[in-house]
Amino acid sequence: YIYKEETMTIIKTLFASMILTLGLATANAGTLDVVKERGNLICGSNTGLAGFGNPNDAGVWEGIDVDVCRAVAAAVFGDASKVEYVPLTSKVRFTSLQSGEVDMLSRNTTWTLQRDVELGLEFVGVNYYDGQGFMVRKDLGVSSATELDGASVCIQVGTTTEMNLADYFSANGMSYESIPVETNAEADAAYLAGRCDIYTTDASGLYASRAGYPDPSAHVVLPEIVSKEPLGPSVRGNDSEWADVVRWSLNAMIIAEEKGITSGNVDDMIANSPDPETQRLLGVKAGYGAWLGLSDDWAANIIRQVGNYSESFEKHIGVNTPINIARGLNALYKDGGILYAPPFR
Repeated sequence: YIYKEETMTIIKTLFASMILTLGLATANAGTLDVVKERGNLICGSNTGLAGFGNPNDAGVWEGIDVDVCRAVAAAVFGDASKVEYVPLTSKVRFTSLQSGEVDMLSRNTTWTLQRDVELGLEFVGVNYYDGQGFMVRKDLGVSSATELDGASVCIQVGTTTEMNLADYFSANGMSYESIPVETNAEADAAYLAGRCDIYTTDASGLYASRAGYPDPSAHVVLPEIVSKEPLGPSVRGNDSEWADVVRWSLNAMIIAEEKGITSGNVDDMIANSPDPETQRLLGVKAGYGAWLGLSDDWAANIIRQVGNYSESFEKHIGVNTPINIARGLNALYKDGGILYAPPFR
């Protein structure tokens, strides 16, 4: 009886140890493995910002931030549609990423020291170089942000714009009344209702909002840009394998533009391009996908299904869209901008 009892104790101990080991293995599984096992990507997106992250009239998510998520899904699954979008406010976006509610964040978020280091996140690139601006009603008669002393300002809580606003007004000896809001939609409603004189956020966001107003011409984006806002996707820290997948999914779109590879000619490039970097990117030269834990055609799938960076930009926010943003800083480095990807080699 004693022998049986000791045996059962040993068996129970071994079983508990196995369960603990399996639990730790699951808990420590990299995000890439978790995403592959689940069968789809969960992407933290905006609560609604036209051109960046927003469901269209048919309920389909679209925008340049959304295209980064779609690019990652295309790289991992060969299918850009395998994404679940979770709309997140500025206030909860980081905790949702830290807690594992989402696999990545792609929702016009500024890369800063504090977010990169103290919050334990990893920003993997910049998909839009921006800066904070100010929008006012034209009938206010203001032509410069230096004329805004004493104004009321609609501003989203939990954003870098709060600190930038305080710094700019303090540096210029001006005061203001803050009207806090949670989302872009709330900011638009408050501004249009006259609850504030000014709406301040990233300039791209101002142009996106203005394009959806009943009379866009009644609103002016002032010339001052008062900050640097490098916007880009982020992931949880300490998971370099997943960070590399997201980073190089974005880089693939940029390199494709550099090389003149588009969604329309990618198959021809695979068959006929003599350029060694193009051959590496598109999987003609095998082995580069394995470095990322992906198939060799991962980048070709991105370009075929999502397009290169230019295609995404022009489709969602370019000069032929209602948002009407010129490339500016977001042009390729060889075209006068600062957009740049490391070599694919």
